[in-house]
Amino acid sequence: QVHLVESGGGLVQAGDSLRLSCAASGRTFSSYAMAWFRQAPGKEREFVAAISWIGPKKYYRNSVEGRFTISRDDAKNTLYLQMNSLKPEDTAVYYCAAKVDTIVVRTTTDWYEYWGQGTQVTVSS
Repeated sequence: QVHLVESGGGLVQAGDSLRLSCAASGRTFSSYAMAWFRQAPGKEREFVAAISWIGPKKYYRNSVEGRFTISRDDAKNTLYLQMNSLKPEDTAVYYCAAKVDTIVVRTTTDWYEYWGQGTQVTVSS
């Protein structure tokens, strides 16, 4: 079993930065594929960024490319999402997700096995 806990969300103004963290426990973190998703009110959960455990390789949705950076610290069992130049349209609950024992990465919600409880990010204009 894998347990994920997000933190770092908050209320910021457009143009500000936030760093989200996702602490993982339960299995060897270094063998996970990890990702961030987000869900705005009334909308479906959408892919934001993903990182493999070999390489690592990183993937982003087009609208956050160049503004967000996903990273992982395997020694700390923690996933990060550095978000710069935030926009009001980035407002959502952000979730981290994991799939264990895999070298590939996917961008679809149904592929991931474990999810955190989410952290709210609100960007005011």
